[in-house]
Amino acid sequence: MMHKLLQFTLDLFESAPATVKTVKSTESPQKAYFNELNQPVAQQIRAQTAPDLIVPGDALPAQTLQQALAPATFAHPLASRQAQLDGICVAYQFKRGKRRTIGFSVGSDGLSVSAPKWVPLYEIDKAVLEKSAWIIKKLQETRARGDRLESARIEWKEGAVLPFLGEQVIVVLDPRHAFGGVGAELKSSADTQGATSALPGVAHLTLHVGLPHTAMPDQIKDAVQAWLMRQAKRIFTERLNHFAPTLNVQWHRLSLSNAGTRWGSASADGSIRLNWRLIHFKQSVIDYVVVHELSHLRVMDHSPRFWDTVRGVVPDYAQLRSQLKDEGAPRW
Repeated sequence: MMHKLLQFTLDLFESAPATVKTVKSTESPQKAYFNELNQPVAQQIRAQTAPDLIVPGDALPAQTLQQALAPATFAHPLASRQAQLDGICVAYQFKRGKRRTIGFSVGSDGLSVSAPKWVPLYEIDKAVLEKSAWIIKKLQETRARGDRLESARIEWKEGAVLPFLGEQVIVVLDPRHAFGGVGAELKSSADTQGATSALPGVAHLTLHVGLPHTAMPDQIKDAVQAWLMRQAKRIFTERLNHFAPTLNVQWHRLSLSNAGTRWGSASADGSIRLNWRLIHFKQSVIDYVVVHELSHLRVMDHSPRFWDTVRGVVPDYAQLRSQLKDEGAPRW
């Protein structure tokens, strides 16, 4: 009886959009929603069991030349639903949770859609279709950014090039000494004699690593990373000490992280965590992240008051934040 009453309520206030149909199911949208409640929300897409396809109208629209040349699919590794959006197949992760609206997010894995528990599936399908232009744009931008970072992946050998404080640095294997026990030393082209340059005729920085020319890629990588982390600790400490008085806060402990998606975090006890890979960026970007985390010691959220605090120290924080997001650190 309760089931019928709830279904009647949905019939009264909801109606399935005429331009959307679910290929695999001939059930009413409301019945499909109740059936979905008894099934796992997240399932791996397998070739043998394709997820529901959301098709606008009775046929796919004709593709433009740009669409024909675009990637055929975008598939999230945890995808459980699939849609045809502007002629492109998008398999996305679908989650339900305690929220008020349908949310969309695009990351390196692909599209994720979150929805309240009470929203029926046909409303999810409709929302995805209505958001198709934004979804495809973000997916293509994210893929292009990933391809760009992948092409800049560091190949660990003599002459490898990597960014340090926004400048390109060339790795030179120099087995003559251990550089005072620190394993590596940064030199300018004026200090370097007889070293092979990857950029002939151009002023450059070289990082001389105390390893033999027969060193394996992992040995070179570990030595360079150890040097970069030491520089990160030193520079981050300097910048924290520089900005803390300006914000009238005190920090107590700095730790380096290697998080895949977070550049920093702050705790109410004054502990600061910063991703050591920030050392790849120029100092103005590092300063933004440092000020961002120190500002959390005054405002522990991302409210307008928080961003006003950041803006008071770094007026162009929005531009630096976009640069941090768009450029990203090189792939290791």
